[in-house]
Amino acid sequence: MVRNGGFRLEADTMLHLCVDMQRLFAEETAWQVPWLTRVLPAVVEIASRHTRRSVFSLFAPPATADAAEGAWRAYYERWPQMTREALDPRLLELVEPLARLVPPARTIDKPANSVFSRAGFAAALKRRGITTLVVTGGETDVCVLATVMQAIDLGFRVVLPIDALCSTSDGAHDALIDLFRTRFATQVESTTTGELLNRW
Repeated sequence: MVRNGGFRLEADTMLHLCVDMQRLFAEETAWQVPWLTRVLPAVVEIASRHTRRSVFSLFAPPATADAAEGAWRAYYERWPQMTREALDPRLLELVEPLARLVPPARTIDKPANSVFSRAGFAAALKRRGITTLVVTGGETDVCVLATVMQAIDLGFRVVLPIDALCSTSDGAHDALIDLFRTRFATQVESTTTGELLNRW
């Protein structure tokens, strides 16, 4: 147990939750996140140190736009090239070298922005006694945002190593980090990979 100007970190109650570090977002696709590769070393450092406590979410598009529900159907009608029918399935895989950490790290597919859109995931974490989530990956203002806000509502504390987060929008990334540091400071701790690993 360590406390150093932030949340108390208890190793047995922590999980590294890495959001959507997939080839789909790293390579030249319509959804490429150009600086994903810039934050990859920080994500690798955390996952390598805590491999058995790392879970990688994989964004799983529907087979076709018609297979999506509600507003997601309109979304995939805009991005038909990003459905599984059109995509090279290898693009849905984790980027290297993260892929080499599985197992013992684990992956879970998710059908929407939040990792908690995966049915039963939150309940599984609570059964394991997980109370704090270290969230990395992308995008800060889309899937990470959705995951963090739902995690807060579910009662988890969140630690964000900001040098292990990425977005296609620098402005949106910076605005979200400022929001987490101010309005959500009681439930979200913004830190760095180095400081996190010194404490965990």
